[in-house]
Amino acid sequence: MDLPVMPPVKPMLAKAAERIPPGMQYEAKWDGFRALVFRDGAEVEIGSRTGKPLTRYFPELLPALRESLPERCVLDGEIVIVRDGRLDFEALLERIHPADSRVRTLAERTPGGFVAFDLVALDDTALWDTPLRDRRALLVRALRDSVDPVHLAPVTHEVEQAREWFRRFEGAGLDGVVAKRHSLPYRPDERLMVKVKHERTADCVLAGYREHKSGPVVGSLLLGLYDDAGRLQHVGVCASFPMRRRAELVNELAPLRMESLAGHPWADWEDEEAHAHSRMPGAPSRWSGTKDLSWVPLRPERVCEVAYDHMQGDRFRHTTRFRRWRPDRDPGGCTYAQLEEPVGYDLADVFVPPGEQSG
Repeated sequence: MDLPVMPPVKPMLAKAAERIPPGMQYEAKWDGFRALVFRDGAEVEIGSRTGKPLTRYFPELLPALRESLPERCVLDGEIVIVRDGRLDFEALLERIHPADSRVRTLAERTPGGFVAFDLVALDDTALWDTPLRDRRALLVRALRDSVDPVHLAPVTHEVEQAREWFRRFEGAGLDGVVAKRHSLPYRPDERLMVKVKHERTADCVLAGYREHKSGPVVGSLLLGLYDDAGRLQHVGVCASFPMRRRAELVNELAPLRMESLAGHPWADWEDEEAHAHSRMPGAPSRWSGTKDLSWVPLRPERVCEVAYDHMQGDRFRHTTRFRRWRPDRDPGGCTYAQLEEPVGYDLADVFVPPGEQSG
């Protein structure tokens, strides 16, 4: 491989904002694996957000990329998996598996797709300093004959349309909206774009905490919600606290601390089979490896309000943000029923054929 931009390359990033800014190019924020695709003739490599190779985990994408992309190019985009008209991040996680046979089985069962939204190099030219408006025009032309599962990300230049996308497309599993200046150059690993994500709040049961890696202070709060059968399901964590607050929380939560797991809803958390029937902290995972997953059990008597963007199945997709304690709430009333569900939207309606898209 001999391209004007060679792997590894870290992609350009976005900083968070509360509102969609005016006067920019707008795209949907895809909930998948950020990926840069490098093609030089028959050679194709896929790099992750951190620069590590992803090629072996998505073998089904290679033929389509060779068919859809220019002979020599570098594209920025997102690898996604679609199930029942929605993006499925859990299915993506399953693909990062050490066994090649497992990867190939999943490639047939839950094939991935690639959504391209930027062009970093074309032929012998690196496009670092080329304005976004010109890179977009080149990208539209480059993908005019692309075939499924390679897609050109739709864009709009109308802020009202972007707000409509923000509202409507969430039902298809999209994460929000990304805004980019028309004159924006491409700068790896710099936060020059703007992202606006969905945020909601939920009242959750505090059932334990993990200690911080730096010592015996609170690292993350373990959150639970009750299901229809009255079982407390582990739904995620809340972890963003200043170090001083982490130390204060140890003393604040001391009256709730249990001497053992006996009687705790997640007492069987170390039993792998128990996770088949209930979601608990520390589920065995290829991601955790030898990581210490031990945690401090608390009597599930305190409720906290947290902010979240959206759910992935029966848990929070990302780490939540602590908002406040809710002493007025009964832990038993913290159920899944309180969660807002976005209106359903078929992902097929999001994509527009490249020939019908504008720059």
